[in-house]
Amino acid sequence: MKTANLNNMLKGWFIGNFEPSLYKTNDVEVAVKKYSKGMREDAHFHKIATEYTVLITGKVKMFDQEFTEGDIVVVEPGDKTAFECLEDTTTVVVKIPGANNDKYLCD
Repeated sequence: MKTANLNNMLKGWFIGNFEPSLYKTNDVEVAVKKYSKGMREDAHFHKIATEYTVLITGKVKMFDQEFTEGDIVVVEPGDKTAFECLEDTTTVVVKIPGANNDKYLCD
């Protein structure tokens, strides 16, 4: 048996090719991410990975649209979006493949 705590993971990422990781792979990355209202990420895109974001709780703004609990947002390679938390929010994020250094900030 193996155990871990999400609080000890890098920004909620617990599967992927980084440390620490419960399963080290380049095939996929998985995270549970917690955000406070007002937190944001600058507009960016991926060249390789498709990113699946599941809203567990809260409300966010992506692609100039609001998404709430239960919504799943699929960000495909080349899609450009920013991320803004309109409420305290918890997400599950899956990136396929787990492409290291595949985050590019928009001008």
